[in-house]
Amino acid sequence: MLELSVVEKAQFSTHLYHPKYWLLWFGIGLMRLTQLLPLSIQMKLGSLIGHLAKAIMGSRVHTAKRNLELCFPEMSTSERQDLLTRNFEETGKAIFDTINAWWWSDAKVQRHMSIKGQQHVEKTLADGHGVILFAVHCLPLEMGARILGMFRPSVGVYRPHNNPVMEYLQVKGRLRSNKALVSKRDLRKMIRCLRNPDVIWYTADQDFGRSSATFIPFFAMQEAATITGATTLARLGKAKVLPFSVVRNADDKGYSIEIMPALDNFPGEDEVVDAKRGNKIIEGIINRCPSQYMWLHRRFKTRPNKDDPSVY
Repeated sequence: MLELSVVEKAQFSTHLYHPKYWLLWFGIGLMRLTQLLPLSIQMKLGSLIGHLAKAIMGSRVHTAKRNLELCFPEMSTSERQDLLTRNFEETGKAIFDTINAWWWSDAKVQRHMSIKGQQHVEKTLADGHGVILFAVHCLPLEMGARILGMFRPSVGVYRPHNNPVMEYLQVKGRLRSNKALVSKRDLRKMIRCLRNPDVIWYTADQDFGRSSATFIPFFAMQEAATITGATTLARLGKAKVLPFSVVRNADDKGYSIEIMPALDNFPGEDEVVDAKRGNKIIEGIINRCPSQYMWLHRRFKTRPNKDDPSVY
């Protein structure tokens, strides 16, 4: 599928009504109906879905379990097992986080949200700098984007979906309160947005392969492939990096966002030092609610040497 550089509107085509997509549309219709349910009911259903997923998704269970072993060796086996179970419960709930982010009205979102730290974004922009929101792949991230966009419409860095129906829906949903999406491959457009100046979402917590990566510590794993793009973006985009956190509240009754002050002396003179600093920030954000992190991702699939055995 062709990756568009900047997407400012979801493009609908009658081709999306082809019979091969009818079953998908039916499922989407059922999902959309669930946004009418109270959040408490959604979360109970999500927890059940998570337990079902844990029972049938053997490879994903293995990946998440192994990630927790590698990152938290100091935990007891029972502690990690409890965290694994809660992580799958949170993964099931995240289905409804996305549904709510894409289809809830602004008024309903406002009744279920809190946000602090907006002044850091405003100050950075007023000083003439673009804003890089340094986020992690937490499970309620879609809702975080929706909430932030209601305060300050921003630009998301994303990967287009291979399925055209899902691509249409994710673009339409993510642009409910934000202004544009940029392909994660288009560094030039990201830099242009930052120099505007504007606000861009950016994540550096997943394994994107060996290209442009350095191998540095991530939790207890000493050699995790980590991209250094934040340094490049900040330097070329004349931007500031602001750590960003979103969690679903412990009582499952809403969502909380915190935007932290811009990092001092970032970017520095050494992109590896910057990346190590970034990983420490990522760890701190994850530790706020470790059960809501995307542990199902094979974070350590790329090893320093091609001949190194897989940790999975």
